[in-house]
Amino acid sequence: MQAQRLAIPDVVLLSPKVFGDDRGFFFESFNANGFKAATGLTPSFVQDNHSRSVRGVLRGLHYQLPPHAQGKLVRVIQGEVFDVAVDIRRCSPSYGQWVGARLSADNKQQLWIPPGFAHGFMTLSDTAEFLYKTTDFYAPDHERCIAWNDPDIGIQWPGEEEPRLSGKDQQGLPLSQAEVF
Repeated sequence: MQAQRLAIPDVVLLSPKVFGDDRGFFFESFNANGFKAATGLTPSFVQDNHSRSVRGVLRGLHYQLPPHAQGKLVRVIQGEVFDVAVDIRRCSPSYGQWVGARLSADNKQQLWIPPGFAHGFMTLSDTAEFLYKTTDFYAPDHERCIAWNDPDIGIQWPGEEEPRLSGKDQQGLPLSQAEVF
């Protein structure tokens, strides 16, 4: 597994070693020893989630507050998304900054998003199936949402069309008004 620290170094883009031939391919989507070697971290994952979205759907920017903050290891098994992490740790030098990566079934890359970050993604293909492991259980009382289009964050989402949002995501707050870390 290769690891690339992004502009916010706590967010890591992971590329697995893929073994393929004319029959198909094989790779380890998660190996605790490989993850530790690549990132120096040993998170304990407690929940796996699977979502499917159609083109133009934007989910996020979601996070959970302590004591139920979540780290996430995310990947796409069908289609393509633009995946984003926003640093919401007030004491961080990169507070309010974002990083993004295109994740797809073809590139098989994964993104590690540690606790203290808001997370979102936009579906770029006709459909996309998105898997993610979390380090804490879903806790709706601790869940929060930051506006996907907050101008103070300035995420450069791909495409020209308005994204399709859930009712919850339409109610996202600007970072300046959000409860953060």
